[in-house]
Parts: sequence; C-alpha cells; structure tokens
Amino acid sequence: MDNKILNYTALTVTIIGAVNWGLIGFFNFNLVSWLFGSGSWLSRVIYGLVGLCGLYLITLYGQLCAHESARS
Repeated sequence: MDNKILNYTALTVTIIGAVNWGLIGFFNFNLVSWLFGSGSWLSRVIYGLVGLCGLYLITLYGQLCAHESARS
C-alpha cells in the first residue's frame, strides 16, 4: 500500500528530529527544549512522534527491496 502523505509526513518529522540531534551534537543546543521547555509534555510528545516516525520509516526498507526485486 502506497501512502504518500504518511510517508512524507514521517520523513519530514524524522528530518526535523535529525536536525535537532545535529544541533545537540555540534552545538549542545536542544531546539525542542528551547522552544517548548525541557521535559514539558509537548516536548515529550514531539520526541515520541519523532521516534514513531523513525520506526515507521524502517518499513521503507521493505518497500525498497520489493521495488528492486520487481524491477529485476
């Protein structure tokens, strides 16, 4: 099943999370905590969504493998 809206949303949220981790790694600056407060419920929801989107994107490996085998 090809759900482009879900795929693009998950990819966008995961990229935002990756940028936040890059800021933490390079500059020790947590953008989510800065915007929404450290340990606030909204920050926890955002972290949870990033994690869920990352887990969802793991399924893209299966879709890519199926696409590659169909091309062969």
